[in-house]
Amino acid sequence: MDIKIGELASRTDCQTVTIRYYEKEGLLPKPMRSSGNYRLYSEAHIERLNFIRHCRSLGMMLVEVRALLRFRDTPNQDCSQINALLDEHIQQVETRVEELSQLKSNLIALREKCAGAQTIESCGILQGLSHDSNLIDFKDALALQGLGCSS
Repeated sequence: MDIKIGELASRTDCQTVTIRYYEKEGLLPKPMRSSGNYRLYSEAHIERLNFIRHCRSLGMMLVEVRALLRFRDTPNQDCSQINALLDEHIQQVETRVEELSQLKSNLIALREKCAGAQTIESCGILQGLSHDSNLIDFKDALALQGLGCSS
């Protein structure tokens, strides 16, 4: 069974640009080509792409996915490194949850600075955003959202 990229995208609920990116990054093997130079994907591509997407849905970075794929491609190895990788990812998730909890607390504190309908110049939220040093550090907040600037 050979399918074109559009069908692969449809079957895996993955955008074609993402499929091409995963190919470029070496996560998906290069597909065969038709006589018309169309990419032709097999059942193995579908299964591997579903594996990648499941890892990504668990918040795993591409470096982690790549490592898991390497382990998967060598099934006779010991799985202790897989356990260690997952333990590290769990720790990263726990850290992220703590950071998001702090962010939520800061947002609630900020929201409580404005009781309701009043003029904008009296808005406690805008004043808090301008002056409140008790709120989460701006760079930390951006980093939590993946919006930080590199220095």
